[in-house]
Amino acid sequence: MPVSLIVLAAGQGTRMNSDLPKVLHQVGAAPLLHHALAAGRALDPEATIVVTGHGAEQVAQSARAFDPDIQTALQSEQKGTAHAVLQAAPLLEGVPGDALVLYGDTPFIRPETLQAMRDARRRHAVVVLGFHAADPGRYGRLIAEGDTLHRIVEWKDATEEERAVTLCNSGVLCADAATLMRLCAAVGNANASGEYYLPDVVALARAEGLSAGLILCDESETLGINTRAELARAEAAFQSRARTEALENGVTLTAPETVFFALDTHIGRDAIIGPNVIFGPGVTIESGAEVKGFCHLEGCHISRGATVGPFARLRPGAELAEDVHVGNFVEIKNAILDEGVKVGHLTYLGDADVGEHTNIGAGTVTCNYDGVMKHRTKIGKRAFIGSDTMLVAPVTVGDDALTGSGSVITEDIPAEAVALGRAKQVNKLGLAPKLFEKLKSIKANKAKGQ
Repeated sequence: MPVSLIVLAAGQGTRMNSDLPKVLHQVGAAPLLHHALAAGRALDPEATIVVTGHGAEQVAQSARAFDPDIQTALQSEQKGTAHAVLQAAPLLEGVPGDALVLYGDTPFIRPETLQAMRDARRRHAVVVLGFHAADPGRYGRLIAEGDTLHRIVEWKDATEEERAVTLCNSGVLCADAATLMRLCAAVGNANASGEYYLPDVVALARAEGLSAGLILCDESETLGINTRAELARAEAAFQSRARTEALENGVTLTAPETVFFALDTHIGRDAIIGPNVIFGPGVTIESGAEVKGFCHLEGCHISRGATVGPFARLRPGAELAEDVHVGNFVEIKNAILDEGVKVGHLTYLGDADVGEHTNIGAGTVTCNYDGVMKHRTKIGKRAFIGSDTMLVAPVTVGDDALTGSGSVITEDIPAEAVALGRAKQVNKLGLAPKLFEKLKSIKANKAKGQ
């Protein structure tokens, strides 16, 4: 049975005290919305629809950045969750199978939990995800017997007896798509908030003789983000899970509590990650690579046997082949380093291609920006770039070529050539003592106020 996703992401999130839509605040270097989408993607959905509202265009752009095939539906007025789901109805018309409703501000639901809900659909027409809360607070209460759900009561409308129940509603719901839309259209708003509540579809389904089922998950999976404090707690929870998963997958973390992962960080077994390493989005590290302490990585690929750091920065587009060495205070951006390249220290390589087994001396810079456009530097195989070389792009260095230290290279260098691009040195014999005496005299006169 195919399934489609409806992700509700229309709320403003006033308690975040932010101009940014709530679902775009980040955990693990990714918007909250992307966490929900990632969990749902594991089900291989037929269609994914994000319901937008506050900051609709920003939210839509973020959703499309995650997956260009995602569709969006606008909830122009915030009339409740059932009303939000209905906005997706035109996009699901004729799409077969179930619809699973998720929330863009609930980042931790596991794909396994969503699959359990899908499995439960074989037994029930409507399936709701619930959890036992340590502090039920203002959650809606689930009145159930076994895995059969009788009704859902919102806290504002619950009796004291119902409020004493600890079984709570996560809001996540699964049903046949056509049935869900029909039930949502029948939901009323005769309640304390005057809203159209999605949980009311359970009572409507049972009134039609349809069964409602219940799947339970751990309370931690249902954590919703409404405040900055909750966002900080969510970040801590995410990092703890990511570190544990990395260790279980055979990654060495020498100081786990100091390493910060992104949602899409991928690290192979037997890789070594030193202390105080920060992963931004889009990082892949192959087995056997090592990242030493105090590195910042984003949008890069590090191959087997490569070493990075300490104190290195890899920016988007950095591609390191096998056995590449990138040392301390080196920055790589949009550059491909072939096998065995060595970039020891104090260097910037941007918009560059570096051939295998080339050595880049300390202080080398690819001068890639002319103030308007970026230009590319191409360095061949087995080249030796002397320390403090400025490569003014666009420029090409041939295989087995060499540049003298301190050179400014503005023209292409043929293969096997030596290039020197610096001013001629002039030595003035005996001048140094005279110059120092003159400077000392000037300093002394200034001190006397003369």
